[in-house]
Amino acid sequence: MKNYLTVLFLFLLTNIYAQRIGELAPERPPDEFPLNAWGVDVLIGESGFGLGTFYRHSFSTKSTGFIDFSISESKDEREFEFVDYFGRTFVAGKKNRVFFLPLNLGIQYRLFENTLTDNLRPYLSGGIGPNLFITTPYALEFFDSFGKAKLNWAVGGYAGFGANFGLSKTNLVGINFRYYYAYLLNKGVENLHTKFRKEIHSFYVTLNIGLMY
Repeated sequence: MKNYLTVLFLFLLTNIYAQRIGELAPERPPDEFPLNAWGVDVLIGESGFGLGTFYRHSFSTKSTGFIDFSISESKDEREFEFVDYFGRTFVAGKKNRVFFLPLNLGIQYRLFENTLTDNLRPYLSGGIGPNLFITTPYALEFFDSFGKAKLNWAVGGYAGFGANFGLSKTNLVGINFRYYYAYLLNKGVENLHTKFRKEIHSFYVTLNIGLMY
């Protein structure tokens, strides 16, 4: 009889612990981040490096509006650098340096909000706005050439995918991948002699560093 009571006691004890282990912990409420963010963009693209700035405002946990501006060099894919006898680099047939200055207004849409933790916040983004291309003569020294600069206007925008990282409520760190498209309103920009580019496509990896408030 004592053995039966011992077995019954162990069975009940085991059942109690099993029920405790199986209980679901209450879901952690999502983090609330500040509505505004401002910072700088570091762009790495096919034509080299660029710098920019941005401002963001969150309308909800899923959607955020933004405005951003950047500047980077825009090279023709047909440009090739050569090195002369004295070790100096040059591009054969190059007529102008071209700089790309897009101003975009757009929306970010957060993905997987209820699936991933707030430490990783992926999103889709898209923007549109006026683009400015500045050309300077390649034959002149870099800074002196801006005295002969010409402005070329375009319309364009970009689509991208990115993510913000971390749980900080003050510092913003993120990365995104952007595909830009611009359509020149004149006959195009002339990087190389007699070779005009009217539609310009470019891809950038962009590091975002900023403050939230």
